Amino acid sequence: MSEFALTLWAWELTGSATALALVGFFSLLPSIFVSLFAGIIVDRFNRKYLMILSDGMAAVSTVAILVLHLTGNLAIWHLYLAASITGGFGQIQQLAYSTSITLLVSPLNYTRANSMNSVVHYGSNIIAPAIAGVLYPIIGLGGILPIDLATFVVAIATLFWIRIPQPDEHTEQEEITNIAIFWQEVTFGIRYIWRNNGLRTLLVITALFWFAHDLGGAIDEPMILARSDNNARTLSAILSIAGIGGVTGAVALTAWGGTKRRVNGMLLGFIGAGAAKTVFGLGQSLTIWLPAQFCSSLNFPLIESSETALWMETVPPRLQGRVFAANSLVLELVSAIATLIAGLLSDRILEPAMQSDTILSSLFVPIFGNGAGAGMALLYVGCAIAMFLVGLVGFKLPQLDRL
Repeated sequence: MSEFALTLWAWELTGSATALALVGFFSLLPSIFVSLFAGIIVDRFNRKYLMILSDGMAAVSTVAILVLHLTGNLAIWHLYLAASITGGFGQIQQLAYSTSITLLVSPLNYTRANSMNSVVHYGSNIIAPAIAGVLYPIIGLGGILPIDLATFVVAIATLFWIRIPQPDEHTEQEEITNIAIFWQEVTFGIRYIWRNNGLRTLLVITALFWFAHDLGGAIDEPMILARSDNNARTLSAILSIAGIGGVTGAVALTAWGGTKRRVNGMLLGFIGAGAAKTVFGLGQSLTIWLPAQFCSSLNFPLIESSETALWMETVPPRLQGRVFAANSLVLELVSAIATLIAGLLSDRILEPAMQSDTILSSLFVPIFGNGAGAGMALLYVGCAIAMFLVGLVGFKLPQLDRL
């Protein structure tokens, strides 16, 4: 709800796709730095308390935004700062969370456990945007943020209550006493991946997919707002149907258990998501956007659960913090680059080009029109086609076939 409300607030203030994309960029930027050390931290410290710490820091950021808003001092750069804080600690939280799943369930159920995580993620997307879309005109940002704070209380209380297993102690847990050993620890994860031909190929193919996904994803909300004349309810309806699609896919995957070969499930998800997003980008109304978004979201539980299960199966639990952090470091880096250039590419190049007499407009105006958001739609469809092609190429790679 807070993310939705802050998106509307920032769009009303700036009307800029770059401004919204920069919120995502500043969320990713510290994650890249933190990923260098997060794996060591997660492998050496209690994962339960790391998750509590991360939730606590996110709550502090929310309080700060609320106070600034209520006093009339909130500016767009405050969102960048808050996103940086929550992004950095969120990286530690996500690693602590994903590595804990390995110790809570059997390998046979890795895909099911991760698909249940998708139910949680997409489930909130069903109701939160709908409620926020109705409440935002009534209570505004100042009324929605306190609801966010209440959820932090529930999350932290839950973590205190439950038991989170820790990995067995191992000889690699000795103190880091000099720079050489510290550097070996920092680079351990990426060296481990690079020595394994299958994991190396998995990292490259997923990085290509998520680069294309995040390049388009960084401008999807401003594209919708621009093409719907800033209609908050249109955006909330699309986000809600995304949640319904994600939950539907996750529930089905939990019952099914996924493809026998998890690599195939991941690649099929790439292809399905790319095809649905292509249709979404070509649309200009809810009659196209809603079914296309539903079909797109159906694929992501299969993608994310299959991908995560592959890493869980291949990497021993005591090494997962560092190896997962290395994987996350690469993905966060490509995502940050995609997010940074998406807004600039839309606002500075594609939007003006589609609204003036250029070669680009002569080729694509018959498809996308020349109104506000046409340039962003062109970028979005190009990224969706790239996602589709990454999935096709993946089926041709013997390294993935053997993984």
